[in-house]
Amino acid sequence: MYAVKDINLWKDGEKKIQWAKQHMPVLGLIRERFKEEKPFKGITIGMALHLEAKTAVLAETLMEGGAKIAITGCNPLSTQDDVAAACAKKGMHVYAWRGETVEEYYENLNKVLDHKPDIVIDDGCDLIFLLHTKRTELLDNIMGGCEETTTGIIRLKAMEREGALKFPVMDVNDAYTKHLFDNRYGTGQSALDGILRSTNLLIAGKTVVVAGYGWCGRGVAMRAKGLGAEVVITEVNPIRALEARMDGFRVMKMEKAAEIGDIFITTTGCKDVIRKEHILKMKDGAILSNAGHFDNEINKKELSEMAKSIKEVRKCITEYDLGDKKIYLLGEGRLVNLACADGHPCEVMDMSFANQALSAEYILKNHEKLEPRVYRIPYEQDLMIASLKLNAMGIEIDELTEEQKRYLEDWKEGT
Repeated sequence: MYAVKDINLWKDGEKKIQWAKQHMPVLGLIRERFKEEKPFKGITIGMALHLEAKTAVLAETLMEGGAKIAITGCNPLSTQDDVAAACAKKGMHVYAWRGETVEEYYENLNKVLDHKPDIVIDDGCDLIFLLHTKRTELLDNIMGGCEETTTGIIRLKAMEREGALKFPVMDVNDAYTKHLFDNRYGTGQSALDGILRSTNLLIAGKTVVVAGYGWCGRGVAMRAKGLGAEVVITEVNPIRALEARMDGFRVMKMEKAAEIGDIFITTTGCKDVIRKEHILKMKDGAILSNAGHFDNEINKKELSEMAKSIKEVRKCITEYDLGDKKIYLLGEGRLVNLACADGHPCEVMDMSFANQALSAEYILKNHEKLEPRVYRIPYEQDLMIASLKLNAMGIEIDELTEEQKRYLEDWKEGT
C-alpha cells in the first residue's frame, strides 16, 4: 500500500540508498543485530521524517528488525520521489511525494496513523501532535515515540509542562552524538550546500547574516566563515550572543544586520525572525533562506504583500519585486538544505539515525515503566555510538588505567 509520485523511479532511488548505506557503518552494525534478533517482530512503526536516502536506510534497518513500516515526509518539499518509490518497492507503506499541498501533507500523516502504529518516529512533532488532537482514539496503542529536532522537542516540552503529553518520548535531538554533530556539522554543511546549489553564487566576500547561535547557527556560521564570508550573528539570548562575539563574529540586532546582509539564514526554531521591517531595510538582491524546521521563520505573507510581482527565476529561487529592489527567497522558505539539496551528509546521519533506531528499541523494551514525559537518551548509548563511529573511522583513543580510575573516584586523593 503506497502513494508516491512514480513507482518506476525506484531504481534511481535504490542507487541513492545503497550509496548512503555504504557511508553509515554504525547503523549498519545495528542493522545486523536487528536482523538476527528481530526485536520489532509484530510491531508497527509510524514515521514522519525527511524522506530521502539516509532516512530509507533507517527505515530499512527497522524493517530488518521485524517492524512493519508506515512512512511519510515531514516537509512538503523534502521528499525525494525516487527514494520514496524505492521504499515502497521494499514493502514499506509509503505516502509521500515532493510538492505536496498542505492538505495532502496532513492526509499523508493521517494515512501513516491509519496503520495504528505502536511506536512513532517524528521530525517536528507533527505525528505526535495529530495523535494528541485529531487521532486520540489511537493513543492507547502507542508505546512511545522518538523526536529528533529542536523544534519538535520545544513543542513536546510545552506539552509535558501542561500535562498534555500522553506517552513517553525519547529526546533524540539532545543526544550528544546527535546535536553536536548533526545540528552543527550537518546543518552547517548542508545549509550552505543548498544555497550554493540553488544560486551558484560565490560566498566569499559576501556578508552572511545567521539568525540564532544555537548548535545549528554555530555550524552555519563556521562554514560560512570558512568559505570567506563576513558573518554577522543575531540573537535574543545574551549568553549565546556573547559566545558568538567571543568566537569572532559580529553581533547586532536584525534591524541593523538587514541593512548590510547579502545572504540571510535563519536557524532559530521561532517564527517571524525576518519580517516586514527588516525586509524594507535590505539591499537590492538580498537572498533569504531558512534552516529551521518550519517555514515560518521568514514571514512569507508580509513579503508577498509587499511585492509588486512574484516569479520563479531559477529552480528553488523565487523573486519578489518590491519596486525599488528585488528580494530572493530560497526553497519557499522551507528547509534550504533539503528543499534545495540532499540534506545532511551520510556520515552525520549515521549517528543521528543510530540514535533513532536504538531509542525505538529502548521504548519497546521499557515503555511499561516509563511515564508520559520527554526522556533524555541514556548516556551509555551516546558513548557506544561515539565509540562505534571512532572505530569505523580507524581512530583509537586512550583508556584510563585502574590507578587513574581510583584517583578520579577518591575524594581523599591529593595531587
